[in-house]
Amino acid sequence: QVQLVESGGGLVQAGNSLRLSCATSGGPVSTYTMGWFRQSPGKEREFVAGIIWNGERTDYTDAVKGRFTISRVNTNTKTMVYLQMNSLKPEDTAVYYCALRWRLIVEIPILANEYQYWGQGTQVTVSS
Repeated sequence: QVQLVESGGGLVQAGNSLRLSCATSGGPVSTYTMGWFRQSPGKEREFVAGIIWNGERTDYTDAVKGRFTISRVNTNTKTMVYLQMNSLKPEDTAVYYCALRWRLIVEIPILANEYQYWGQGTQVTVSS
């Protein structure tokens, strides 16, 4: 069973940076698209960034373009996915989730229901 575990969230002031990490276990997932989503109270889970299996294509929601960078490192036993978040704003406050799309199709969906595996989430709070 594939498992995803996020880390790196916390409380920061606006303008600062955070780096989120997502560690996979339970099997090789190097050939699958992975993404980051976020959800704040009263809102639906929204796409933040995605990356195809080899890292050669990425996608971002407009609100984070130029500030966030997604990357991944694949090994024989696990995959690590990172989200470098710079110039953070109070509106970036949310629970951030790592997600895995269990399909051998090279695409980056933006709908949450296109991803089959999820982490437990990590809280990011940006104060003004």
